Amino acid sequence: MSCTSTALRVSRAVSLGLLLMVMGCGTDSSLIGPDNQLEATSATDQFQFQLTALDKVTDSRTYDWENTGTQATIDISQEITSGSAILTIRDASGTVVHTSDIADDNDTTTSVGVAGTWQIDIVLTDTSGTFNVIIQKVT
Repeated sequence: MSCTSTALRVSRAVSLGLLLMVMGCGTDSSLIGPDNQLEATSATDQFQFQLTALDKVTDSRTYDWENTGTQATIDISQEITSGSAILTIRDASGTVVHTSDIADDNDTTTSVGVAGTWQIDIVLTDTSGTFNVIIQKVT
């Protein structure tokens, strides 16, 4: 057997192994899709994010939100049955003013931050269920 044919067989075996690994990874979770009815509204001083019918979804979203204040209230409504949904909020200077798992359903207020364009990150890991988050400037 020549070195070329041995190298070709090894190359094919490695390619097949990688393909099977990638295919296997895709069966455990999915991305946010049309069935999840994603709704995101980012208006000055109010942000809302909602997802429904999640079934082991692993995905993330990042939004810019204009907050003319230095704090925000967080109102969570959720029926998350498994996985996690991490909410992280950064103020206009990039400082984290809040982070929590939405599944904990803790309505709260962020730490004091810098007014301006805030960043809202939502990271889902094998999340199943439904949730709604409303973030508003503290008046």
